[in-house]
Amino acid sequence: MKKLAVVALGGNALLRGNQVGTIKQQEKNTYDTCVNLIELIRNDYNLVITHGNGPQVGNILLRNEAGYNTYKIPRMPLDICVADSQGGIGYMIERQIKNILIENNIKKNVVSVISEVLVDLNDPAFQNLTKPIGTFFIKEEAELLTKINNFVFKEDSRKRGWRRVVASPEPLEIINKEIIKELAWDGNIVITAGGGGIPVFLDDNNHYQGIEAVIDKDIASSLLASLINADKFFILTDVPYVYINFHKPNQKALEKVKLDEIIKYYNAGEFASGSMGPKIKAAINFVQKTGNETIITEATQLNNTETGTRIVP
Repeated sequence: MKKLAVVALGGNALLRGNQVGTIKQQEKNTYDTCVNLIELIRNDYNLVITHGNGPQVGNILLRNEAGYNTYKIPRMPLDICVADSQGGIGYMIERQIKNILIENNIKKNVVSVISEVLVDLNDPAFQNLTKPIGTFFIKEEAELLTKINNFVFKEDSRKRGWRRVVASPEPLEIINKEIIKELAWDGNIVITAGGGGIPVFLDDNNHYQGIEAVIDKDIASSLLASLINADKFFILTDVPYVYINFHKPNQKALEKVKLDEIIKYYNAGEFASGSMGPKIKAAINFVQKTGNETIITEATQLNNTETGTRIVP
């Protein structure tokens, strides 16, 4: 009996923090991450893969500015930049997975689906910008970019620098969920909801319009996983466990944890809003809606049943 897993790739799956982001670096990182998915396929899981786009969409926006300032090429809005990143990253993941399937003598179709996600124009997130995108800057650079472009920057919680922040509204609906569900349950590997999906809203004429925002990838992935009846939801990050009292002398790794316990830790502010917080919220949402398990772990530990934080009802 086939099962369905949604796997949300973290930003480090494509680009490590100490790298400049050449295509060779990103391709190798993508391959090294996706090779860990083979055992899920061997264990009779159909796969939907989602991914972040923070560094990439930030770079696209910088190219936007450079092209406008140097050659007067019209700037593209953020929703188009998210769509651009979905296409480029989807192609890169798709190609690496195809290569991995060939190496393992597995025959499966792999398809990337550009996905729009419905948001509410009145979401308070549009008044409180919190979602970091792009690279880190020193304070003086951030102040200059704010002055020139009217951007908003906030300092990273881990003191790595300053990053631009944009609105991160709550996803209400995955527009093309039905075709994603059909493709996945038919045995195709589907890459979708890249960067949380392209944010759109319905105008007064009931027409879809793009909007300047970035939807949290893990929250959107959790919504998608529940809508397509996924059996498991994996969130891959750069640490093998979720911790409470993180970076403190009494730091503790969470292994198998019940839903009510993780909610208690979340409400107590154990997880930073700029890092692990959205992942925990996404995990809680999925377990609440489906009664199924969420696993948060590092990509290379995906098939190690002794590692990872497993959140259960």
